[in-house]
Amino acid sequence: MAYKHRVNTTKYEIIRAATETFLEKGYTATSVRSIAADLDMNAGLLMYHFPTKEHLLAELVEMLCNFQWQLLKTVVDEGNSSLMAVCLELATIAAACEQDEVIKDFYTSTYSNALTLAIIRKNDVQRAKIVFDEYCSGWSDEQFAEAEILVSGTEYATIMTAGDPVPLDVRIAGALNNIMAIYGIPSEIRKMKIDKIMALDYHNIGKRVLGEFKKYVNDTNEHTFEELTQ
Repeated sequence: MAYKHRVNTTKYEIIRAATETFLEKGYTATSVRSIAADLDMNAGLLMYHFPTKEHLLAELVEMLCNFQWQLLKTVVDEGNSSLMAVCLELATIAAACEQDEVIKDFYTSTYSNALTLAIIRKNDVQRAKIVFDEYCSGWSDEQFAEAEILVSGTEYATIMTAGDPVPLDVRIAGALNNIMAIYGIPSEIRKMKIDKIMALDYHNIGKRVLGEFKKYVNDTNEHTFEELTQ
């Protein structure tokens, strides 16, 4: 039993360390060995739980998708549709990437890695079926999956910049308009939602999301440690 407790506890120690390292030093600049060294742990033990750095990133993305969504729904408080939360999510991510190259590296890595991109698309498809049901109630699972391929591509393009980039607010507004159009939302509703998003302080909301996510991971792990040792 003691061994089982140690195995479970070690997994959460790794998740907590990786969250801090990926968001403060960058995903690309971080290696499995560096995370193991920070924990004073053998790299082989870390790889027992997470065979590759990508598997560790996937664990964090799964947690972040759920956390980010729940937090932003409380920010906009729009009721069951949560369309504003979908729009605000992209705005906050794009703003965070604009302000911090390390955060940009983290988010772009999640979209450019096949394992984590699949998680993002799966989560977004599940949400889209609820959020956009009013506008595409007759859609099949395949249609939602096809739409999400286009949506994730738009999201990735929005957080990436090259050469002389289009201003952030223009990129966000254009991306939101395209995404809502994919799901058949009328132009007048698209404009209303975009205007509301542009009026929000999405820069600071983005900072808050990541700050609270790191605290959430740390607090969740501490609670888990207590349960495991009781």
